[in-house]
Amino acid sequence: MEAPSKPPDEGLKPRVQAGQPSVVMGIDLGTTSVKAVLVEEADGGFSVVASCAKDTRADVGSQGDVGPQRNEQDVHKIITALNECLASLPPQQLSRVSHIGVCGQMHGIMFWKTGRGCKWTEHGDSWRFEPAEVSHLVTWQDARCDAHFLSCLPQPRSHLSVATGYGCATVFWYLKNSPDFLKPYDAAGTIHDYVVAMLCGHERPRMSVQNAASWGYFNTTSSHWNMDILGESHFPVRFLPEVVQPGGIAGHTSHAWHHIPKATQVGAALGDFQCSVYSCRPEDTDAVLNIGTSAQLTILMPVGFQPGDTPDPPSPVAYYPYFGNRYLAVAASLNGGNVIAVFVNMLLRWMAELGLQASESDLYPRVIQAAAAQADPGFTICPTVFGERHAPARLASVTGIAASGLSLGHVTRALCRGVIQNLHSMLPSERLREAGVRRILASGSGLSKNEAMRQEVEKAYPFPVIYGKDASAAVGAALAMLCRK
Repeated sequence: MEAPSKPPDEGLKPRVQAGQPSVVMGIDLGTTSVKAVLVEEADGGFSVVASCAKDTRADVGSQGDVGPQRNEQDVHKIITALNECLASLPPQQLSRVSHIGVCGQMHGIMFWKTGRGCKWTEHGDSWRFEPAEVSHLVTWQDARCDAHFLSCLPQPRSHLSVATGYGCATVFWYLKNSPDFLKPYDAAGTIHDYVVAMLCGHERPRMSVQNAASWGYFNTTSSHWNMDILGESHFPVRFLPEVVQPGGIAGHTSHAWHHIPKATQVGAALGDFQCSVYSCRPEDTDAVLNIGTSAQLTILMPVGFQPGDTPDPPSPVAYYPYFGNRYLAVAASLNGGNVIAVFVNMLLRWMAELGLQASESDLYPRVIQAAAAQADPGFTICPTVFGERHAPARLASVTGIAASGLSLGHVTRALCRGVIQNLHSMLPSERLREAGVRRILASGSGLSKNEAMRQEVEKAYPFPVIYGKDASAAVGAALAMLCRK
């Protein structure tokens, strides 16, 4: 199922006006928003010449057969946000694009019918595509595969375990619980694999090693799917994409997409986490911390490190393929900024029940301000409302609570501390010291918008914390392509 990345076909070169330097586009199809950036080389580094972000509002509510344990998104809304994002960028800059790098939320899966995955329409002197015969995106947050179901799946020949929200686990779930759902489809990928395939006019995606590893049942050492194991379990292997190395070219744009020239090179879709780390350009002595919807703390493993072929499900640290045949040791928590969002939404529901009206945009900054004013909450919250992949049954709890000290600031501060302490339990300071870490590069909206969270990071980790790295998966995806110019 693997094929090496192919060089551009002769004669397929984007049209960039003479005398103008070309630019590279980076796209991030995230959990809640779509981001696009245009990057060009500048003084030995790079500069962002234009950017845009649009909320997708793509979550599918709990209706029909979409139960409370499921998390799905409407692909049409995601692509609408992508089209709106690109339409807002300067056409003259888009016409200079020579390469496109795409990344997005990992682990999830969507399905489509080959040859009918999208419909291209002409808009003035450019084109855009809309989804056609596609399923919803089952996201990484999906929880339909409970512990009992996962225990019945075959053991993968890989160092990575299989968890709920992983593409292959979701296919197994449909195979057992709703096999008719799969019948209309013959192609599958992540949301960003889908976008790359549609841009290039491919019926099936060319998936990077990063995304393949995030699905499960992929051996990163041999760069092959566990075809024998899956075949014996009657897994529909027609859904397994061709795999290429990160940074490889998947193909060329089949249309002049939003003023981007036809035949522009498009990279194989990458993991948003790896691209976020890559955008920070970390040194080997750096740890990278990102707190957005979820939370990740990672260190770069030495050259030559190989993780083996056996999963370690109870381990809170996983090894994700990076770039240049290297790996990241990652504590990837499912509980980050989404914990604070759940708390704010709970407060809004309580207020509504009491006949009081407020908006999230009004309440959120007040909650964060209250937390920053409280140095010590006086009690402990384990904030794992979403569980963890290595401990799915460990949900949230509160201990040491007393009649006093229950102000909004106390509770919110305890939540912030809990998020960081949970991450510290997964990848503690001692492990970072052993790896030679000297500083932490920190980024993400969960830190930039939350002073209390930043304070808790500095209490938990005795290293200099460098903020403002502005880790951007879209920028990382662009930089991965910029290296090919």
